[in-house]
Amino acid sequence: MFTKTFCVSTLLTALAAAAPAPQVAGYPDADASFPATQPVGPAPTSFGPDSQIPAIHTVAPPAPPRVSSDVTGATSHGPFSGSPTTTGAEKASTTLAQMIPPLPPNPTHTYYNQNGKPQQPAPIPYTPFGGLGTNGTEPRYMVNSDFDYESLALGLYQEWIELDLFNNGLAVFSEEDFLEAGLTAEDRAYIAYMAIQETGHATLLTNMLGHTAPVQCTYNYPFRTVREFIDFNQKLTRWGESGVWGFLNHLDSREAAQMLSQSIATEARQQISFRQMLGVPAMPEWFETGIPQSWAWTYLAPYISECPANQTRLIWQNFPALLIENQPNPNRVSPNDTKPWETVGRRVADPSNSTIPPEESCVNVNATGYSCGPAISRNRSEPLSFPGRQVDLYWELPGQAVGPNNSYVTSTSAGAPKFVAWVSQLNLTYTPLTVTGEHTGFTYQPAGEVYEGDPAVNNTMFVALTDSDVFLTPFNLSMINPHVVALGLYQAG
Repeated sequence: MFTKTFCVSTLLTALAAAAPAPQVAGYPDADASFPATQPVGPAPTSFGPDSQIPAIHTVAPPAPPRVSSDVTGATSHGPFSGSPTTTGAEKASTTLAQMIPPLPPNPTHTYYNQNGKPQQPAPIPYTPFGGLGTNGTEPRYMVNSDFDYESLALGLYQEWIELDLFNNGLAVFSEEDFLEAGLTAEDRAYIAYMAIQETGHATLLTNMLGHTAPVQCTYNYPFRTVREFIDFNQKLTRWGESGVWGFLNHLDSREAAQMLSQSIATEARQQISFRQMLGVPAMPEWFETGIPQSWAWTYLAPYISECPANQTRLIWQNFPALLIENQPNPNRVSPNDTKPWETVGRRVADPSNSTIPPEESCVNVNATGYSCGPAISRNRSEPLSFPGRQVDLYWELPGQAVGPNNSYVTSTSAGAPKFVAWVSQLNLTYTPLTVTGEHTGFTYQPAGEVYEGDPAVNNTMFVALTDSDVFLTPFNLSMINPHVVALGLYQAG
C-alpha cells in the first residue's frame, strides 16, 4: 500500500514539473507559446524626476459643488439620550390595502425570440425595437413618484452613514492600530478615498431628490478595534448595496435608476475591498442579492442616533431584530469554536469579537488555509459555515424604539414564526424553525446551489423568520414583508 502511494505521488510530481502552468481542466492543449517572458533582475532603488513628454497646460471648468465637503472637523457619536418628538414611520394620507395580492404573469409579457433575429422593424440603423427611454425624449434626472422618492431617500441615509463611518474609523484608530491589523498607510488612504466617493454619491442623490432630501445625522457605532471596524464596514456595505439592487428596477424614473446603478456599482467594489481587508473570501458568490427597502432600513436604523428635527422621515417598516447566537467569527482559526454571543453587541450587524485569545486568532497566522490577515484572496480550510450547521436564533418582540432620535418603532404583521428564510444571490430558501423557548429556536443551514457549483448560502447574507414559506423570486421579494417576524444577518462562507 505504501509502495503504491509513493509511486503515484512521484509520478504526479514529475508530471506537474513537466507540464506548463497554469493547468485548467478542459484545456489539454493550452501550452503557452508566447515569445515574451517576464524580465528578471534587480528592482529600481532610486527615482529621478518625471520623464518629459509632450503636454500642454489645461484648465478644468468649474466643478459642480458637492453637498458635503471633505471632513475637516470633529463629529459627534454615541447613543441618543433625549426623547423623540414624533414616533413611527412616515405615512401617506390614505392606505388602500394591508398587502398586495399575488397576480398571474403580466399578459403583455409574451415576447420570445425563436430564430435569433429581430422580430419588429428597427427604429433606426443598428438599434432594435423596444426598450424604455429610447424614443429621444430628453432625460429628467429626478424622482418621479412617491416610490422613487422614498427609495432614494433611504439610499441617501445609507450614503451619509458611509461617509461618516469611513472617516470615523480613520479618526479614532491610529496608523499603529491599523498596522497591528495588517493594514498600512496606503490602506488608510484607500478608505479615505472611499469616504470621498460617498460625498459624490450623496450629492447625486440629493440633486435627484430636491430640497427636502435627508441630511447627515449622528451615529452610534459598535466597533472597538480596527478588525471590528472593517467587519462592520463589510456588513454595512453589503446591505447598502443589496438594498439598492432590490428596488432599482422598480423605479418609475429610469433616469434616476441609471445614475443610481452607476454609484452602487462603486459600493460593490467597496464591499469586496473590506472583505479583503478582513481576510475572508472577497466574492464567494456568483450573483449579488437584492432585498426590500424595509429590510435595508431595518439593518441601518439602529446605528443612527440622532437627526435634525426637520429631517425627512421614511415610510419603510422597521422589523424586530433576529440575532444569531452562534454567529461565525471570522477572526478565529476555527470558526466552529465560536462561542455563544461572540459579537460586540446585540444589534443585528454588530461585528464579531476580535479580542479573542491570540492562540485562537487567525489574524497573524502565516499558514495557507488558516490565515485571515488582509489579502487579495483567502481560502479557508475550515469554512465560516457549512450546510447542515445548526444556527441558534433569538428574536426580539415588536414595539422597540429604534433609529434616529428613537423615533421609529419595530413592528410586524406576521403570525407565529414557523420558517427561516435564507435570501442569498438569486435564491429564497426556507428551512423549518424549531422553537426552544420564548423567542429562541434553531434551524440548520440549508444545502442547495443557484446553479451547479455555486452554493446558494455564501458571503454576508440575509435571514428572516417567517410565518409561511411563500414562493417568491428576486423581482417580487418585497411581497414577503407581511410574513416577516424578524430580520437578521448571517456570516456565511
